[in-house]
Amino acid sequence: MTGRFTAVLEPAVPVTLWFCPNDQLAPGLATTLAAQWLDEQERESAGQFLFERDRRQYVVAHVMVRRVLALESGIPEGEAVIWRSSRGRPFLQKPAGGLPRGGRELDFNLSHAGGHNLLGVARRHRIGVDVERLDRREQGLDGVVHAFAPEEREWVARVPPGRARDVRVLRLWTLKEAYSKARGLGLGLSFDSFSFDLDEDHGVRGFRPPDDDVSHRWRFVELEPVPGVLAAVALMADEDETLVIELHHGFPWARSSPKTLTVPRAAPLRGAV
Repeated sequence: MTGRFTAVLEPAVPVTLWFCPNDQLAPGLATTLAAQWLDEQERESAGQFLFERDRRQYVVAHVMVRRVLALESGIPEGEAVIWRSSRGRPFLQKPAGGLPRGGRELDFNLSHAGGHNLLGVARRHRIGVDVERLDRREQGLDGVVHAFAPEEREWVARVPPGRARDVRVLRLWTLKEAYSKARGLGLGLSFDSFSFDLDEDHGVRGFRPPDDDVSHRWRFVELEPVPGVLAAVALMADEDETLVIELHHGFPWARSSPKTLTVPRAAPLRGAV
């Protein structure tokens, strides 16, 4: 299920992904950076966690966001103003004079789970990302399946319970989360109102959008950045655009040499089943 990385020979629109496990940033350093970089709301949110592992997850993820935004936009980490929609989706507030590193727009999206963090940045259109561990510990997957569309539940049930079924469930779940987050709807979008048709091992063959989505401009990428961790990316793009993902690993102290992944063209639209 690992994405196929290839050299890109034609001009393309870059999309940046950063994948960073929590252990890439020492706890003491994460706390120091959080005190310097996070805004009041973020610091308040970090202080509300009952368990240290959850607080650490939040701190590493949000420190990483501000560091990546500084690299991409040129706005210093502690000066970036992040506002949130009524549904909680964060956006970078663009300065009156524009982004120091150029460009008219910059969208980002964050996901974290089980000690892993994934951040996506796009400069032209919306992006949504999601990351999940196959080993979800105490969190079962039965309830997740009930949220799927009927054709997706049928596809999941074709394999017996076990790892293969868990992979199918989490492939669908991460794609649905990424799409919903890209649209800024979160759990406000019913997950049985749209569906994916997936290849057996990797890739989206078809996509049935919800009735209120008339853009028909979505592309999807599946990744396994490390064994046992699944991720998905949803990207809005014009039909004639060539997109390339630059995938970085580790904490973003600087611009490391990324791996590149070409983004497939939009999956064919599917009628309701």
